[in-house]
Amino acid sequence: MNVVVIEDDARYRDSLAALFGHTPGFQLVGCFAAATEALRGLGAGERPAWDLVLMDVDLPGMNGIEATRAVKRLLPSALVVVLTVFEEPNVILEAICAGADGYLLKKTPAGELVSQLRVVAAGGAPLTAGVARTVLQLVRDPAAATPEPRANGHAMLQLTDRERDVLRGLTQGLAYKQVADVLGVSLDTVRTHVRNIYRKLQVHSVAEAVSRALRHRLI
Repeated sequence: MNVVVIEDDARYRDSLAALFGHTPGFQLVGCFAAATEALRGLGAGERPAWDLVLMDVDLPGMNGIEATRAVKRLLPSALVVVLTVFEEPNVILEAICAGADGYLLKKTPAGELVSQLRVVAAGGAPLTAGVARTVLQLVRDPAAATPEPRANGHAMLQLTDRERDVLRGLTQGLAYKQVADVLGVSLDTVRTHVRNIYRKLQVHSVAEAVSRALRHRLI
């Protein structure tokens, strides 16, 4: 299985590289400190032999949630497992909504990490025990993921048709420029729509906007 690591912590990135350099069945084919660097080839139309991507969440520039969505759009056959320190329900939900095939914590011991990755390779969806409990909580009570926005529900529904079009494009993993090309508008126009979307949904990132839009069926 060809493995790609996207992780900005150099020490942890090196430890993963060493792990996969000595683990039968895995071959490290890429190691990146930023998602934009990793996705540059995919965006150019290349289709590298990536089987499994280990994705951090807190990355410079494009975060891991947005990067997961981009990988699943550009290379649908690749499995993406989020490997992070974040245990917050809203982050877990956003990662799952973005298409993550598994969600593991960095504190997972190396042996267990390898075992969990073999699970995803076999078609499973590995979750660290604490994350699994959080997912069960979200299934029972979806509202537990994040506090409801202070704005009332009616205000949240006041997205214009064009704002919904922009949000739909972001949900598909498109970059601002790609959304502008699809809609036949300028990049500045898309940025204006995004600012309005953030204000109306009371969010601060694409991942938050997509998660809230999906939760409230706004698109």
